[in-house]
Amino acid sequence: MFMRVGAPEFGPIVFATLRTGIAAIFLIVCLVLFKQTKALKGYWLKIFVVGALNTALPFALFSFATLTLTAGTASVLNATAPMFGAIVAYFWLKDKLTPSAAVGLIIGFIGVYLLVSDNIHFSTTPTTQALENNALLPTLAAMLAALCYGISANYTKKYLSAIKPLALAAGSQIAATTMLVPLSLFFIPETLPSANAIGAVILIGVICTGLAYILFFRLIAQLGPAKAISVTYLIPAFGIFWGALFLGETISLMMLIGGSVTLIGVALTTGLLRRRKVI
Repeated sequence: MFMRVGAPEFGPIVFATLRTGIAAIFLIVCLVLFKQTKALKGYWLKIFVVGALNTALPFALFSFATLTLTAGTASVLNATAPMFGAIVAYFWLKDKLTPSAAVGLIIGFIGVYLLVSDNIHFSTTPTTQALENNALLPTLAAMLAALCYGISANYTKKYLSAIKPLALAAGSQIAATTMLVPLSLFFIPETLPSANAIGAVILIGVICTGLAYILFFRLIAQLGPAKAISVTYLIPAFGIFWGALFLGETISLMMLIGGSVTLIGVALTTGLLRRRKVI
């Protein structure tokens, strides 16, 4: 929701940069208060990898995607992160991929297509308006962002689980800001964004990034990447609800069908449905 408000005025790159910068400042203060400023010593190279994969790239990609996609649609696409996490774990960490998980992958991608099918256009002579409303490129951007989250969760578990969550969250935001600032200088908005856009970037930086990443890295360290990244199951419900409540977004039947099919596929891929059945 905050990206939908702020990204159009700031631009995707500047919005992502401000988001990470605000989160970095907030987390640096926390590091000093909790005396963890030395916790990242010797880990900075790996921290920069996480900063790129878990922050800089996905933040910029999702900011771009929300220029076209609704908050509800973007939130459903974000929920495919566990699916990509399972794929990465299978190929990289040699985790098992059960037959039901393989079926879940197929179902998940079908759900994504249903979700955005009404707004994907293929034409040899597309108009400017059609290009602006075409969901294909924004959808691919959002799914690439989800893939980055999946890679990062496995990378964090493999190489950085020993670092305290607060230090890891702060380090990733510092690294991401360092990478994004030079690029953002080429995309500075010509006019001053509105108070709503400024408020959105402050709130997403402090609450949805700073505080949220402390909790997220703590979950990765304690539960592992597959279970930790499953928190994205909750995002679609909130994304659709806040988008409809505050932004006046329409909740279409196809959004509900596509979103439900996608989440079923993700649940099968990560084994959530199988685990519940056993219980």
